[in-house]
Amino acid sequence: NCDANVLIEGETGTGKEVCARTIHYSSGRARRPFLPVNCGAIPPELVENELFGHERGAYTSAMSQQTGLIEEANGGTIFLDEIDCLPILAQVKLLRFLQEKEYKPLGSSRTRRADVRIIAASNLNLEQAVANGKVRQDLFYRLNIISFLLPPLRERREDIPLLCRYFIATYSDKFNKDIVGTSPEAMHLLVTHNWPGNVRELEHTIERAIVMSTGPLLDVKDLALPSLQTNSCRESLQAGKAKEIGRF
Repeated sequence: NCDANVLIEGETGTGKEVCARTIHYSSGRARRPFLPVNCGAIPPELVENELFGHERGAYTSAMSQQTGLIEEANGGTIFLDEIDCLPILAQVKLLRFLQEKEYKPLGSSRTRRADVRIIAASNLNLEQAVANGKVRQDLFYRLNIISFLLPPLRERREDIPLLCRYFIATYSDKFNKDIVGTSPEAMHLLVTHNWPGNVRELEHTIERAIVMSTGPLLDVKDLALPSLQTNSCRESLQAGKAKEIGRF
C-alpha cells in the first residue's frame, strides 16, 4: 500500500499482469483506473502519442485533441508490459515523467501534471537489456524500486493442483459442464509436464479439456499435451510399421 514504482520480471505466461492488478487493487488507488498497456503491440512511431496524447494540429492528421493514457490513468496505475519494447525516445519522456510527474502532449507548449503509479514488466532480463543498450540504465533504476521475479510453473509444481481446481470451476461454469476434478492419472501428467507456456498454457489446456470431456472427471484422453501427442504419433507410426511388416 504505497506509491513506489514496481518492476515485475518473469517468463511469458507466469501471471505478470495478474500480479500487477493485485498490487493495484490492494493499494489506495483501487478505486481509480488500472490501465494495462502492451508496449510491444504499439507501433514505435505512435508510442508517445498513446502515452502522452497530442494537441490538435500536432501533426498533419491530428484533426482533434487526443487524451493520452497517462491522463486517463490519473490517480490510478498504468501497467507497462514488455517495457523493453519502448523506443529510446519514449523512454526519455517516460523517465522525465517518473522523475517529475510532468509531461507534455505532442504539439503542446504547456507542461501538465498527473498522479500515476507505474508498474512495469518484462519477460527479459532487464539488466541484460540495459547492457545491450535496449533499455536506458537510468529508466531501469527508476522502475526497479520494488522488484518481483515470478518463477515459472515448472519451479512451483505444488501450485498446479490449486490452479487446476480454479480453472476447472471457471470453465465448467462457462461451458455449463458438471466437471468436479481430474482423474489421478490426468493430475499426474499435469503436475509432471514442464509447461513452457506456464500458467497461460495450463489454463488453455484445462479449457480445452473441459470442452472435450464427457464425464465428471478430466481424464488423460481429454488432455492435449505435446508429450501425449508425441507418444500418440510414435504409437501410430509403430502400428503402421507393424502393418507393413505383416504384409510380407
